[in-house]
Amino acid sequence: MVVEVLAYRIERRSGVATYLQIVQQTEHALRLGVLQPGDRLPTAKEVVAATAVNPNTVLKAYRELERRGLVAPRPGLGTFVLRSLAREEAAADSPLRAELADWAARARTAGLGRADAEALVVSVLDEEFTARPAGAAEAREGNE
Repeated sequence: MVVEVLAYRIERRSGVATYLQIVQQTEHALRLGVLQPGDRLPTAKEVVAATAVNPNTVLKAYRELERRGLVAPRPGLGTFVLRSLAREEAAADSPLRAELADWAARARTAGLGRADAEALVVSVLDEEFTARPAGAAEAREGNE
């Protein structure tokens, strides 16, 4: 199946290489379940038409995704998803996503712009995922 909902957004001033933006956006789609095994990625020609990036950049991104074991090319047919990165906890109907959507709405109502909210989320994620190793909270709770 061809995925029509995957539209790459290239931020030329982001400082992130264009091919990495394509890789990251594809991985996000895999994590959110937008892309499923068997789905066909847009062709390089389709991505070029939509984003005006160099075809070699798209091919480099697809090669990186292939190197990571996420996609595989089928000559004459396109590039297809091999495996998903989706987790049930991050699904569109998950309680965590609903809580995050509520928080985002409150942040917007409080006057935060997208960049402000993103900076806040990234700083909290950085603190949470670097300050404590996974499982540390559970280990502490078991000892109290």
